[in-house]
Amino acid sequence: MKRVITSTLSLIIVFTSVLLASGCYSDRKASSDPVTLTIWHVYGAQTDSPLNDLIDEFNSTVGKEEGIQVEVTMVSNNNSIHEHVLASANEEPGSSELPDIFCSYPKTVLALPDDDILVDYRDYFTDEELEAYNENFLSEGVIDGRQLILPIAKSTEVTLINKTLFDRFADATGAKLSDLATWEGVFKASEKYAKWSGGKSFLVHDFHFNYFQVGTESLGEAFFNKTGNGLSFGSAFEQVWEPYARTAILGGLWLKGGYATEPMRTADAIVSVVSSASILYYSDQVTYSDNTSEKVEYVAMPAPVFENGKKLVMQRGGGMCLTKSTPEREKAAVTFLKWLTEPEVNTRFAVQAGYMPVTDEAFSDYMPKAIEELTDPEYKSLYDAFLKTYDEYTFYNAPQLKKYLEMETAFEENSRLCMADVRQRYMESEGSEDMNSLISQSLDDLKKTIGD
Repeated sequence: MKRVITSTLSLIIVFTSVLLASGCYSDRKASSDPVTLTIWHVYGAQTDSPLNDLIDEFNSTVGKEEGIQVEVTMVSNNNSIHEHVLASANEEPGSSELPDIFCSYPKTVLALPDDDILVDYRDYFTDEELEAYNENFLSEGVIDGRQLILPIAKSTEVTLINKTLFDRFADATGAKLSDLATWEGVFKASEKYAKWSGGKSFLVHDFHFNYFQVGTESLGEAFFNKTGNGLSFGSAFEQVWEPYARTAILGGLWLKGGYATEPMRTADAIVSVVSSASILYYSDQVTYSDNTSEKVEYVAMPAPVFENGKKLVMQRGGGMCLTKSTPEREKAAVTFLKWLTEPEVNTRFAVQAGYMPVTDEAFSDYMPKAIEELTDPEYKSLYDAFLKTYDEYTFYNAPQLKKYLEMETAFEENSRLCMADVRQRYMESEGSEDMNSLISQSLDDLKKTIGD
């Protein structure tokens, strides 16, 4: 009996030693050969990004412990990543392989040849975990009944103003910042500024399509037609078009392509309606055409609304899609995304990047303190505008339409061209052409160009 017990104990000791050695080997393997995930995102520049900084933090803490490393392989803008994602999904020659994680809007997912290449987050999140996210933010990423986009930060549209130059204009003309609370006030100021400045633009809007979409909807009219394949072009749309086109014809509206940061940087415009996250790309230095520079101050306000319309504002900010691969890689990616959207981490990221966090706990328990700790006056101004928007406005989600991106692209390009054309005619006639006829002509041209 003693020999049996001794033999059994020896076997147990040997077996335990093997398990411990195996465990140590596994730990070493996890440490030396981690799962490396790739990500494409839009938050900052490759060398100066709040998200890159957090990824470094994750890699050196949770990622190190779990054997996960996240590698940033592209930092660009939404349009560029959209194009790269579609090129990769369509296996176009020269395109890169899709990353494990990429930043996306619903329009990108809807344009994919097959969205079955994406993970449904419900496979990795419990109902309780998903309920922690803001319901509106989460629902935007549900496509065909699947949670294909996970929100990590949300933004909206705000008015960013070069207060240094606006104050000079105000001193000379009596204009007030409060005028910019409504579109009616913005357009009056734009026309006044064009005359006062000798023909310079006052306003640059990053998203013409959003101005018309939200403006029309705020006046109680559907922007898209019943089929979802075109625009309604009803009376409310005409009400929104008329002052925008008038301001463009008179020179108060910037009509060239690109982002608002460029004309704001050169003082070719002094007021911009942009995504709140655009503050990342604004410089406090203005460089004039004679190559002289000046330090300026920016302030933020909620986006303008129509006097007789609802306080409606576009909900912006994409989320993260996860490409199907292996269970190991997918679980690793979800571990990173859950960490990134933890209330404390997510609040730090959101405030640094000019966004709102995505969980109710983060917004209620962490945001107030984070704002108090801000030292940059421009960021404080932005978050004052953010909180006022959150309290007073209704967020508008663009509908998930198959042709949404196609309609947006066509409208952005052709609306500017139609207004620029009548602006040129007005200038060539030295202001003698009838304004109402030009406005009507510009709208007719748009309808012919993009259809209804």
